[in-house]
Amino acid sequence: MQVVAKYIKKVKSDVSCQQFCNGVTRAVARHYRYSRLKHLSEHPEDRLTASCIVFSRLRREIWMIGDCQCLIKSLSANSSGLSEPVFYDNPKPYEQELADQRAAIIMADTKPHQHYLHDDTARAAIIPRMLETMHEQNISYAVVDGFPIPQRHVRIITLNFQPWEIVLASDGYPFLCPTLQESEQRLAQQKATDPLNIGSFKATKGFLEGNDSFDDRAYIRFKV
Repeated sequence: MQVVAKYIKKVKSDVSCQQFCNGVTRAVARHYRYSRLKHLSEHPEDRLTASCIVFSRLRREIWMIGDCQCLIKSLSANSSGLSEPVFYDNPKPYEQELADQRAAIIMADTKPHQHYLHDDTARAAIIPRMLETMHEQNISYAVVDGFPIPQRHVRIITLNFQPWEIVLASDGYPFLCPTLQESEQRLAQQKATDPLNIGSFKATKGFLEGNDSFDDRAYIRFKV
């Protein structure tokens, strides 16, 4: 994450999506020892890996690399300020399958659900499958990991030159809302009603005891 953030700070404003992907890949790759490259090519689970979502103001494009999400709302006079935001995401192809498997393990178990808030053995059970799916990194889905990013798996959203309100976020918000406060409230509601994330919203992990969230959270809202 720090490598990606540092690269974004210094990249030129006219960079294309392809150029960005190539550059951020090189930035991560510089942190690998040459002697480790063969191992890392065969073991993606050991790579430095991150997702990112970028807005290019010059190109009026949003680039979604990995599992991230966004809301886009038109602010043009024609919309009268009443248009609903449009949601976009870019999930990993195997994430829902794994979340369903974890939920099924918990639901079939006779142990009280409280057990899994302290020791999520259901997540431990799906780890081998999670490691298998990581071999599809930058093959069937895109991430930033120091290896070439396939452009066909980078989602690009192009905006026209009317005014827009944009929300960019990580997948740590199960319900992305137009404001940070609303998004945090929905997250807190999820924790209160289904802390294991095995109901209508399923995830590969839950809210461990003492945690306010089950995953990393990043949220930014701005107008262009």
